[in-house]
Amino acid sequence: MEHDDVAQGKAPQVLARTAELLRELPADRGGAVWRLGQEGRQLDANLVRLPAGAAVGASVERDLDVLLYVTGGDGRLETDNGIQELGPGCVVWLPHGTRRALSAGAEGLVYLTAHRRRPGLTVRGPGAEGGEAPCMLNRVCPGCGRLATESDARFCGRCGEALPEEA
Repeated sequence: MEHDDVAQGKAPQVLARTAELLRELPADRGGAVWRLGQEGRQLDANLVRLPAGAAVGASVERDLDVLLYVTGGDGRLETDNGIQELGPGCVVWLPHGTRRALSAGAEGLVYLTAHRRRPGLTVRGPGAEGGEAPCMLNRVCPGCGRLATESDARFCGRCGEALPEEA
C-alpha cells in the first residue's frame, strides 16, 4: 500500500465497533447509528436500529442492489414475494427494483446495509423516470422509526421528534 493511500484515509481500518455504538444509545433511539463516510469510497453502508415495533414503510430502490445483514434483534421483511422473518445472522439480497418494507419485532431490529455508492445527481429529461434518494435514513424518525413521506420533513409526523440531519 502506498503512503499516499494511508495519508488520504484509504488504508484498511476498523471504522466502528457496533456493540459500543449501540450500548451508548438509549434503548428507544432508532435510525442510523453509523454511516460510512470515507472520502473516495465506492460503497455506502449504514447501521440502522429500529426500536421495538417500529417500521420502515414500503420503498423501492430502482437503481442499486442492496445487501442487508441483521446484526441483532428480530423483525420481518415484506416484499412482493411475501413475508420473511429476520433474526441475527440473516443476510438478505434486495435486487434493484424490489419493493420492501421492514418492521422490528419485540426486541427491535439492528441491521447493516451496503450498496454501491450512487454516482452524483444528474438532471434527467422530461418524462424520465426518477429514482429514490441514495439514502433515506435522514427521514427515519429516531423516536418511533416512522419513515417521513415528505422529502423536506424536519420533524416526525407521528411523534414530533426531530429527524436526523442529512449527511
